[in-house]
Amino acid sequence: MSRESEEAERPRAEAAPRAGRGPGDAALPGRLTEPLRSELIAFRRDLHMHPELGNQEFRTTAALKARLERAGLEPRVLPLGTGLVCDIGTGSAEAQGRPLFAIRADIDALPIPDTKTVSYRSTVPDRAHACGHDVHTTAALGAGLVLADLDRQGLLTQPVRLLFQPAEEVLPGGAADAMECGVLDGVGKIIAVHCDPKVDAGTIGLRPGPITSACDRLEVTLDGPGGHTARPHLTTDMVTAAAKIVTEVPALLARRVDARSGLAVTWGRIESGHAPNVIPQHAELSGTVRCLDLAGWREAPDLVHAAIDEIATLHRAKSQIEYIRGVPPVVNDPVVTELLRDAHAARRGPYAIEDTEQSLGGEDFSWYLEHVPGAMARLGVRVPGDTTRRDLHRGDFDVDEESITAGVELFTAAALLDGLRGA
Repeated sequence: MSRESEEAERPRAEAAPRAGRGPGDAALPGRLTEPLRSELIAFRRDLHMHPELGNQEFRTTAALKARLERAGLEPRVLPLGTGLVCDIGTGSAEAQGRPLFAIRADIDALPIPDTKTVSYRSTVPDRAHACGHDVHTTAALGAGLVLADLDRQGLLTQPVRLLFQPAEEVLPGGAADAMECGVLDGVGKIIAVHCDPKVDAGTIGLRPGPITSACDRLEVTLDGPGGHTARPHLTTDMVTAAAKIVTEVPALLARRVDARSGLAVTWGRIESGHAPNVIPQHAELSGTVRCLDLAGWREAPDLVHAAIDEIATLHRAKSQIEYIRGVPPVVNDPVVTELLRDAHAARRGPYAIEDTEQSLGGEDFSWYLEHVPGAMARLGVRVPGDTTRRDLHRGDFDVDEESITAGVELFTAAALLDGLRGA
């Protein structure tokens, strides 16, 4: 491809404000052109049709790498084999010595079937982008293409790192592995978004401090002598023991930890026995432990172990507990949260921002915030006026694709504003 052809293929980031945007938009260059907007929608739909699970995102990684290289950038695939980073603006004299402003997107899908009837429905059985990671990824890609063009025009005042992270859905999250690959080296701030189907597309939700919860996994096995249901007094009544753990552990914990920490054990699986007149020798339980604050999360393993052992012993069952650490809460830095507020207000006006509550969901973006200041915004994906409930992690989950444009605008405006303030 000739240099002229290559330049023609690159999206141009226009500096003129889009009608109807916020009052500060004219001061910030870099908005989406219609051709790039259409390309990003097509890119997202392609990802949606080809979802890949954590640490298997080879096609997704290749598609991102190819598009960034076509824009003249030099993305680097992580040593993990999937995921990549791409730095923009590190060569300019103005950016020399300045910390990188990181934009993170997660790229993996979920192991559930896509039940929608749209043309871009998943082509992979029992795999779906039911959490919106395809939108996060596309918005970060679009922001990278716009910022790269601004850098060529000399309008980018600080270096930016795009981080496309694998395996967010795999506890304890791919963020920890990505950090071991050095993705935070030189980073001063980091931002991200997460789709929110309760918020209209074009609007974002913000909250300083904790915005998600800690999430751990719990696997419990119970053993003891079984026997005939006619003589339970000669056995360990395993079904009763398991049922008591299911019902009484949450109640017991509620009296052993500060209620404000919101420590909650919720069971998702219980298995025991094969016949109605046989008391089994074995039972298995699986569930999650969620917590609203860091102090409660740090106490949780010991408290949960003690509660389970106590109830199991009471019913003469031998317990074995596997407590799998997941992720701490995402705790938004107040200064970076305010940066996101100012950035979105500049693009869409202050009325396109709402306060959001703390979610009980977990997010491995929290690991990055243990090392650098950052913030996550809730990205509205609901069609305005739509009353259909399309929750996350459901096979019918879908988005208003205007959310892609809003995500690009938020990412680019935040990077530009932070650069201007630090210049």
